[in-house]
Amino acid sequence: MKINKYRVLLSFLVALLIFLVFSTINVMSMPGNMNITDSNRELMSNENLKSNLLYKIDSDEKNYDEKSSYKLNKLHINVKLFGIIPIKKMTINFLPEIKVIPGGYPIGVKLHTDGILVVGFSDVETPSGREQSPAVKAGIEIGDCIIEVDGKRIESSKQLSDVISSNRNKVIDVKINRKGEVKKLQITPVATGNKNEYKIGLWVRDSTAGVGTLTFYDPVSGKFGALGHPINDVDTGKLLPIRDGKIYNAKIISVEQGARGKPGELRGIFSEDDEIGTLNKNTPAGIYGESDKILTRNSYNKPIPIARQSEIKEGPAKILTSIQGDEVKEYDIYIEKLTPQSRLNPKSMIIRVTDQRLIEKTGGIVQGMSGSPIIQDGKLVGAVTHVFVNKPDMGYGIYIEWMLKEAGFDI
Repeated sequence: MKINKYRVLLSFLVALLIFLVFSTINVMSMPGNMNITDSNRELMSNENLKSNLLYKIDSDEKNYDEKSSYKLNKLHINVKLFGIIPIKKMTINFLPEIKVIPGGYPIGVKLHTDGILVVGFSDVETPSGREQSPAVKAGIEIGDCIIEVDGKRIESSKQLSDVISSNRNKVIDVKINRKGEVKKLQITPVATGNKNEYKIGLWVRDSTAGVGTLTFYDPVSGKFGALGHPINDVDTGKLLPIRDGKIYNAKIISVEQGARGKPGELRGIFSEDDEIGTLNKNTPAGIYGESDKILTRNSYNKPIPIARQSEIKEGPAKILTSIQGDEVKEYDIYIEKLTPQSRLNPKSMIIRVTDQRLIEKTGGIVQGMSGSPIIQDGKLVGAVTHVFVNKPDMGYGIYIEWMLKEAGFDI
């Protein structure tokens, strides 16, 4: 009997130790700096900070300067084990409220690259036989962006072709951008079997177009953001460096339903006569630009507050998206998991579609829905970015603060 008591006691102590270790690791993994909107300042008072038998949580300074009653923009939080042993210090930054109009409707996107992107190589058929691509011999790589040839700025594939033809078989000086680093190379064009035709054995791309979803619009600055992820080249997978671009009103004309192992797709159309804004950035967090039009086409026709990542919670939320024409509807989702992030990442949260209307029409999340705003408790918290290929009702979302930063907001 005594042995059993000792075993029970030992088991209890081991379980308690494991609980303490994992709880402490969980606390230690919390970010040292957290940003919250100033309107939530009262939640950080000592009366509202939750303590328990293991941890005591309090602030070591007040929300206000005692002499002037001036609101402090920082608050320091202490977490102590058993109320004695300090294990974590955190700084809460109080930031101003930001409001934007959520989107959710389809847009046509057309952009031109900054220079021309190398997407492939080809050997050249010459009068004496097939020769290896001169570009490969010179050291050009797939994903390089050609920005100058013989000192002239190159903005289109036709312009490059014209320069090569006019130089014939003379050496040309080429300036490329490779992963942000500018390099200079020399290429010698070779004559083909066709008279007066010279080539360097390259496949290139200077523009792209498609349909996506608008995430937000700021009526004060005219800034907008969309997609929540970059526009990458379809062949190389590389982010397309943007020279300029435009967005247009678009309409969804059909839906390819998503299924396990096969992502679905929204198919849309747009006219270049229906321009609504200009693009100036293509980033890992989406595309951005400005518009002098009021970009709103849903029930949220006025700006709503945004929520910073520390203010978002796992649980029910909604997305705004359009799956027919340009009509925007709200659909229920559930935020399954939030990932604390100190740097930009388009996979900030895991979401699951719970609205049967959307599941019946699309299977869940499909290509073309990227950028659909995520709304929780009346605040814009993020945007849809990716679908799980093997679970079409689930996908990733990006925190809205990353998108606003890329758009140039002070956040």
